[in-house]
Amino acid sequence: MKAAGALISFAAARIAASGRVSRARFEAWQARALARWLARDVIQVAAYRRGAARLQDLSVMDKAQLMADFAAFNRPGITAAEVAGALSRDCRIGDYTVGASTGTSGNRGYFVISDAERYRWLGSLLGKAIPDLLLSRQRVAVILPQNTRLYDAARQTGRIELRFFDITAGPETFIEALEAFAPTVLIAPPRLLSWLAARGTVFRPKRIFSAAETLETQERAEIEAWAGLTLRQIYMATEGLLGVSCAHGSLHLAEDSVFFEFEPLGDGLVSPLITSFRRETQIMARYRMNDLLRLSDEPCACGSPLRVISEVAGRRDDCFEIAGRLITPDALRNAVVKSDPRITDYRVIRSGDLVIQLVLPPDLPEEAAARALAALRDYLSGRGLGVGVVLLRQPLGFDPSRKLRRVENRVKARG
Repeated sequence: MKAAGALISFAAARIAASGRVSRARFEAWQARALARWLARDVIQVAAYRRGAARLQDLSVMDKAQLMADFAAFNRPGITAAEVAGALSRDCRIGDYTVGASTGTSGNRGYFVISDAERYRWLGSLLGKAIPDLLLSRQRVAVILPQNTRLYDAARQTGRIELRFFDITAGPETFIEALEAFAPTVLIAPPRLLSWLAARGTVFRPKRIFSAAETLETQERAEIEAWAGLTLRQIYMATEGLLGVSCAHGSLHLAEDSVFFEFEPLGDGLVSPLITSFRRETQIMARYRMNDLLRLSDEPCACGSPLRVISEVAGRRDDCFEIAGRLITPDALRNAVVKSDPRITDYRVIRSGDLVIQLVLPPDLPEEAAARALAALRDYLSGRGLGVGVVLLRQPLGFDPSRKLRRVENRVKARG
């Protein structure tokens, strides 16, 4: 029965991604699915016992609200404390799987799903990422900060040999095993893929997916030159699968399982509110994400009706709010990397209200560093912001213990 659920989700993902369904037809199907979910599943949790005729009747929620009363948002009434205890054991509570985010923003988010949902998640991901899975077996290497029982379902399909490599241990500890495994599909953060490219790693996967961190333009170019293929992305969070790139490299939102609303933030960026209308155990309705997205107005050549993201630009809490102006991570990133082609790594850190540190590696030529410093200062002063920008020359090594954030706001919001 579980395998059947995975196969149904696999087929549904293929249909949703095909060019055989128009956008209007897809939106009509999505509206019906959302209405069924509101009537059948939402009312099963304490937080929404009164129900809602329309999605807009529900209040916007965020991680703080979810974690403050975690039990009220899941059907079995599992508490955050119970999840925390299970994470140190087998990540199981009765018939349910629980998990957590890596806590990049300082507070971890939890999830709880049933086995049926776990297999549906798997089928949807495979249908989008490896559509020819039924024709050929695949060796899949997943290199991320933490393992999860979500991947166990993949190992049980009989079509996938999956191995997890812990990036927090450092790539030197597993590179030989990875090369021996010679994956046909590789899923890893862009900094690890760049490390493999710089090393000249010899194995050549048929598909490579960037995941878990912001992918920058220069990283994409380096990785694609090494791999000789189009780099694709998997956009996934504790809140679920949010998007997967098609074979053309366009990152399509997973609108076949998630309804997206968008809050505009200026400069063409939006922050999503997600409603996961295929989840039954933990209800995620109008949940405010921390991500910054840039939507594309252009249809994809693949013909899919699913909306395309042109860029995952960063995190909302890494925006710099200075003198009432919102400075987004991608704007700071562009100011630095476009100043000189020799700049391939950097950090822009807001360390004080009116202090920004530009960190560049010691081996970068002085001329390039001076250009980056001037470009960043010009960008900020051009917006009327009297901010001090300090240049630091420090090694920017591969730190496996934390996610890479090249633009980081260390000033806590007041209020």
